[in-house]
Amino acid sequence: MDRDLLLPELLAPLVRNTIFAGNIHHCLQAESTNLLAQAAASAGKNQEFASEGQVFLAEEQTAGRGRGSHSWHSERGAGIYCSVLLRPRIKPSDSLWISLLSAVAVQDAVREVTGLRTDIRWPNDLVVNDKKFCGILTELNSDSTHVNHVVVGIGINVRHRSFPPELADLATSLALETGKDLSRLEMTAALLKSLDREYRALLHAVSSPVQSPELRFAPILKRVESRSSYAQGKHVQVAGEGGEAGYVGVTDGLDARGFLRVQTAHGLRMVISGSVRPVQRRPDAASH
Repeated sequence: MDRDLLLPELLAPLVRNTIFAGNIHHCLQAESTNLLAQAAASAGKNQEFASEGQVFLAEEQTAGRGRGSHSWHSERGAGIYCSVLLRPRIKPSDSLWISLLSAVAVQDAVREVTGLRTDIRWPNDLVVNDKKFCGILTELNSDSTHVNHVVVGIGINVRHRSFPPELADLATSLALETGKDLSRLEMTAALLKSLDREYRALLHAVSSPVQSPELRFAPILKRVESRSSYAQGKHVQVAGEGGEAGYVGVTDGLDARGFLRVQTAHGLRMVISGSVRPVQRRPDAASH
């Protein structure tokens, strides 16, 4: 047996006492693990694969997806391609916290296994040395008042040694950053345990008797802000979506729902969607 295949029987003893225990499904190839999770969720709450805490892992994705129309490079056996199915009793307006806490969970898992300090690029990318190694795609099924289910897809570049030319300057892997031949199995176990911890923290916040969202989510907001250099004082460029023009500004923290505030020359703007990137300084613009 390949000891680094992400097999349920190998992961099971490593994720005991989490909501994912006994719920891990693995395949060698999938179009997208998010699609597997969505199909399971649509089977109905009483079906075996549709209960909360189901995990879908693939050794390779043929059509891995990121936010918007972006694809995710999914080299066979090199990364972690993982989607989890959650059924939190939250309002749709609170759903962004799931993406943000998933990013915190990845950050903690990576530090535990590799010692690397990584950065959260709001809302769903993780970077190290300004290069992306992880993307998170959260897909919501809800009505106007409550969430039916959430699928959280996480792609982590673990053992990649190279990338296609169009990604070489933008992407990296944990192996490239550490110079080590890392275990995907160990990383996946750390990820699921960290996700379990952060998800329970979110559910605890939601069940808090505090009615004001500003107070209820304040501890989570502070934790997310402390983990991301993009949250405060970062000179960024925000790409427009749906025909809107992009803009530049300086980040000014998160609001009570987790959205990013950006102070522009024309006033404060809230980033609801659209990618956020650091403004690249010109070589002749270095400070003296």
